[in-house]
Amino acid sequence: MSYWTDAHCHLQDRFLSDPDAPDAVAATLARAYEAGINRVVVVGTDETTSKEALAITELSGRVDIFATVGLHPHDALGDLGPIAAMARSGHPRLVGIGETGLDYFYEHAPRSAQRDAFATQIALAHELDLALVVHARDAFDDLWSMLRSEGVPSRTVIHCFTGTPDDVHGCLELGCDISISGVVTFKNAGLLRDAVLEVPLDRLHVETDSPFLAPVPHRGRPNEPALVAVVGAFVAELRGEDVETLRVATATNTARLYQLPSP
Repeated sequence: MSYWTDAHCHLQDRFLSDPDAPDAVAATLARAYEAGINRVVVVGTDETTSKEALAITELSGRVDIFATVGLHPHDALGDLGPIAAMARSGHPRLVGIGETGLDYFYEHAPRSAQRDAFATQIALAHELDLALVVHARDAFDDLWSMLRSEGVPSRTVIHCFTGTPDDVHGCLELGCDISISGVVTFKNAGLLRDAVLEVPLDRLHVETDSPFLAPVPHRGRPNEPALVAVVGAFVAELRGEDVETLRVATATNTARLYQLPSP
């Protein structure tokens, strides 16, 4: 049997429903393995969560854990110095920079600060030959402009993609991969479902973005990596593909994106 990979999740303390529970992360990962997931990528969003992501990779168990470090656009006014230092540390399980990018929906940070932080992290991905993990919401025009001006890292993924078919094509033309979360299962996600049909199988990933965005029929509860199997099965049915075919393809794509050992 092949296994799913959760290409993007958050298992750090601030994201756990009960961080004080004994072995909370280990229990979450055990549930993931029982659901058929054997790899996760834990994503940093600021200095603290980036440190925690690297620490989580040291847990032993049946699920392989990898990490990224980065500064989320919501926190773009934060200090990138410590994150750059972590990125340059040579940690053996560090596989990417991000999540970074642009969020013009909430604008928790000024757009100019978001663009500056994004440019710095693009440069860091180039410098260290690491994957770039991009958050993009209501900002595709500026995203594409910045990627063109700064240069698209050879391994770049638009995580939790929620755009239109046209947005998919804009990202694909720049060489970006597309990662799909549980949003695709939501009732109002018609345009996103149309967009998913436009993604070539060899450019597609699945993720939970846990603890956010639990897929139907699990909405209203914290998301977790075990539910990437639900996302993957929904995407396979939507695309008219065999579940096993999609599971193997997405795991292989994520291994290529992050330069992981072959699944």
